[in-house]
Amino acid sequence: MTTTLEILRTGPLALVEDLGRPGMSHLGVSRSGAADRRSHTLANRLVANPNDRATVEITLGGLTARVHGGDVAIAVTGADADPSVNGKPFGTNSIHYAHDGDVISLGVPYCGLRSYLAVRGGIDVTPVLGSRSYDVMSAIGPTPLRPGDVLPVGEHTADFPELDQAPVAAIDDDVLELRVVPGPRDDWFTNPDVLVRTNWQVTKHSDRVGIRLVGMPLEYRNTDRQLPSEGATRGSIQVPPNGFPVILGPDHPVTGGYPVIGVVCGDDIDKLAQIRPGQTLRLHWARPRLPFGAG
Repeated sequence: MTTTLEILRTGPLALVEDLGRPGMSHLGVSRSGAADRRSHTLANRLVANPNDRATVEITLGGLTARVHGGDVAIAVTGADADPSVNGKPFGTNSIHYAHDGDVISLGVPYCGLRSYLAVRGGIDVTPVLGSRSYDVMSAIGPTPLRPGDVLPVGEHTADFPELDQAPVAAIDDDVLELRVVPGPRDDWFTNPDVLVRTNWQVTKHSDRVGIRLVGMPLEYRNTDRQLPSEGATRGSIQVPPNGFPVILGPDHPVTGGYPVIGVVCGDDIDKLAQIRPGQTLRLHWARPRLPFGAG
């Protein structure tokens, strides 16, 4: 009998995600995948899954699911949403075991935005273009979860979990500090250093496509200049004509027509998955930026 998870409640948004579908930009398909790849990978490691097994990405908690057909090893990582089984809490970033008929629940996290539920064997929904990830922009992949959905759990090896608990620093609800490198179009702005001298606030219009910021607007050097569409990548900081930056997320478009002033360093990109609307973000050059006209 196949082990499954029956979704009872989803919270604001619950998606099946893996590490995405790389190498398809030429087809107009972005990589997508887990917004917080570190938390996704840790959840899989805790239950002895390969990194590419699918997890459930839960935004702002609220997920409830019932186990059917057998016993499962589970782990919850990312934002601490007080996970529990049958109302009994178990620690985040640790292994727990749930049995046939048990109900897994996540509350609302105190800090952070996204939690990841991994099940030993992975969420075994049908892949689309080689991935079990849902892309919110292109609507490719398994659709967002709804009450009544039944998720099959995949097969797993006989290997035991590598660790029972992972020491992970708590997510901070204070100012988020990120390193950026100058972008290919930083010379389009009268003063690119405004990017690193402003306390930016994350707006409520942020999502997996992009994180929208407000603060001191950046100014184009020449407002009549037109930029042809260029390839886009996760972590790119585009600046539309209103001067307020947008940091591209995992479901970003594959091309964009706004100049890129900077790019978030790879080691910091996953931190963006946990920042909430209203939170403050500060950016810092990871290396000195050449002044306009230098070199």
